Amino acid sequence: MRHLLNTLYVTTPQSYLHLDNENVRIDKKGEQSRKVPLRVLEQIVAFGSLGCSPQLMGACVDRGILLSFLDMNGRFLAKVDGEPAGNVLLRREQFRWAESDRRSLHVAKRCVAAKTRNQLVVLKRFARERAERVDDSFKGAMASVEDLLCDVEAAETMDELRGIEGKCAQWYFSVFDSMVLPEAPELRFAGRSRRPPKDPVNALLSFFYTLLSRDVAAGCAAVGLDPYVGFLHADRAGRESLSLDLMEELRPYLTDRFVLSLVNRGQVGSKDFVFEVDGSVSLKDEARKRVISLWQKRKQDEVVHPFLGERMPVGLLPYVQPLLFARYVRGDLDDYPAFLWR
Repeated sequence: MRHLLNTLYVTTPQSYLHLDNENVRIDKKGEQSRKVPLRVLEQIVAFGSLGCSPQLMGACVDRGILLSFLDMNGRFLAKVDGEPAGNVLLRREQFRWAESDRRSLHVAKRCVAAKTRNQLVVLKRFARERAERVDDSFKGAMASVEDLLCDVEAAETMDELRGIEGKCAQWYFSVFDSMVLPEAPELRFAGRSRRPPKDPVNALLSFFYTLLSRDVAAGCAAVGLDPYVGFLHADRAGRESLSLDLMEELRPYLTDRFVLSLVNRGQVGSKDFVFEVDGSVSLKDEARKRVISLWQKRKQDEVVHPFLGERMPVGLLPYVQPLLFARYVRGDLDDYPAFLWR
């Protein structure tokens, strides 16, 4: 079992990363701001950085440290990674599965079923905790998601399955605003919007989905899987399809609930966002640092894994699920035990 991944988030805009002996050194405008030993790191995520030195890139590759670059809104730009871990036989089997319609559909069903079930748990938990905010439309959305969950296993084609997933997401996000407690107009959620996010809640969702996808991609690479060859998400140049597949089941539990907690507890407010004239919304620099700190704290909370029966930090889930998937591909497990929130 891997220990909780030590991730360095560099949130200072216009910073440059150097190798300084056995440390990563973060400079801004030629002045050193911080040094962190490489030996304690397994991933570096830089937001709005000017770049890094070739020497640091080489040191990260040699030590198996994943180096990712994102813009200040959390959109993935590029990464520096070393040789893939694991043996070639695992990856060849993964490629064969991806070429099989039957295998691909089965894996995709597991991902969609787990995601849909976890979305349903989010709705049901809120309904229990905030019964006064649950109206007929909210109950109708829960019933619709539950009905669609029953349809997942019966899907005969990938297009049919994706259609079911899309309908589930529409019902789920149609009542997401009911779970946002503050009445401030700026914090209202009018539906899922991505490129660009059109409100603070969407900006938070997109931001943390990106961070989650980076962790899942690192988990895939660590066990020898190819993050780019997926099943539910079609192949596309530069898209880590397998990472997107495996993060689906984790989004409701890890990200959606976390974003709702940030807003409902008043840990972020409208003052923490930049509202552009084109309608896009993004986090301010100081707010980004604060919510990343809270995200790291959240990852230290513990959960009993529903399949393994072991208590572990929730931050390990993006690494445990690729490990279980790799065991399934190798034939050590009869099926993929997707994460099901209890």
